[in-house]
Amino acid sequence: MKFVTVRDFRTSSASIWKRLPVEKEMVITNNGKPIALLTPLTDETLEETLSAVRRAKAINAVKFIQEQSIKNGTDKMTLKEINNVIKLARKERKK
Repeated sequence: MKFVTVRDFRTSSASIWKRLPVEKEMVITNNGKPIALLTPLTDETLEETLSAVRRAKAINAVKFIQEQSIKNGTDKMTLKEINNVIKLARKERKK
């Protein structure tokens, strides 16, 4: 996978767009950290690619929530405890 800096992307975007179909994927970095993924699209692959990206983001979000639950010790809560927390949050929101 090819890594491209933000600076290179700004100054050489035309060559990057030309290389993208060959490279298949490119990661844009800022200060050495990945910030974006470039992937070639067509009218035929747009919806499928968007769906796959959204699925991956949802899976990552659920994984993060599960990890935070374990870290905070809330992974062992009963359904009754969960419902009480929800009830309290809704009551607070109405205030």
